[in-house]
Amino acid sequence: MKKNDIVNLLNKDIEGEHAAIIQYLMHSYSMGEGELACEIEAIAREEMRHLDFLADTVVELGGVPSFKRGDMRLTGKNVSIWMKNDVLAEEDAIAMYQDHIKAIDDSKIKRLLERILSDEKSHHGDFQHFVKTVKRDGLKDIRGNKRDNVTAILDWGIEHEYTVILQYLLHSYLAPNEKMGKEMQDQAINEMQHLGWLSEKMVSKGGKPKIEHTKIDHSKHPSGMLNADIKIEKEVAAKYDASAKEISDPKLKKLFARIRDHELYHVKVFTDLKKTLKE
Repeated sequence: MKKNDIVNLLNKDIEGEHAAIIQYLMHSYSMGEGELACEIEAIAREEMRHLDFLADTVVELGGVPSFKRGDMRLTGKNVSIWMKNDVLAEEDAIAMYQDHIKAIDDSKIKRLLERILSDEKSHHGDFQHFVKTVKRDGLKDIRGNKRDNVTAILDWGIEHEYTVILQYLLHSYLAPNEKMGKEMQDQAINEMQHLGWLSEKMVSKGGKPKIEHTKIDHSKHPSGMLNADIKIEKEVAAKYDASAKEISDPKLKKLFARIRDHELYHVKVFTDLKKTLKE
């Protein structure tokens, strides 16, 4: 099989992992705090590692990782149906990995896919167990439909954080050196924290997190990547600062101020990285 064909298959796998991550996070955030929510979030983190493995492999083959999102199953009015949808998501993943393992003749890549497949089979069993757990414990969707100025700001924040997670991850895989790649991944992880904080706050405020993103920067030259990253961080730091002043909730004020400070830190990190490119 040609490298381009392998890249295409692996990018399909990445898109599937991307969909699973968001589907599972949505389900975790929407049922509030508790053991089951934590377990589902842990599975989402494992899917993030799969995405990372696959993206690194695509770059090694000379390709560019796809950050499109595959199909998700977000229908259903109760947690039991969500867990059944997650079982189906894992069945889709298992079938796709099995097909790609048969199709790809590179032994190293086959080994990687077999390792991921093992995880997906474990996740499938976990979600089958969760279907029974939900029925026993009577867990419910705790989201609301509140729409006000606060939920509008949270919507904006979630959208931004999701966008830059994807952008910084893409830039990390295309980075020209290990230092830049690591720094970009570190900042993406920090943005993942922000996404979680804001989504949980949205639910606690009676709203419903959407977790959609805007256009991500696809620059391939390192300076172009960093210019785009610095620009967006400066803009959102100002937005978080203004939002903290606009709302009256003291806890939310504190959260926005904290995220603002993190974004300003990212500006400094990216600025320093840009200087190293000139040396």
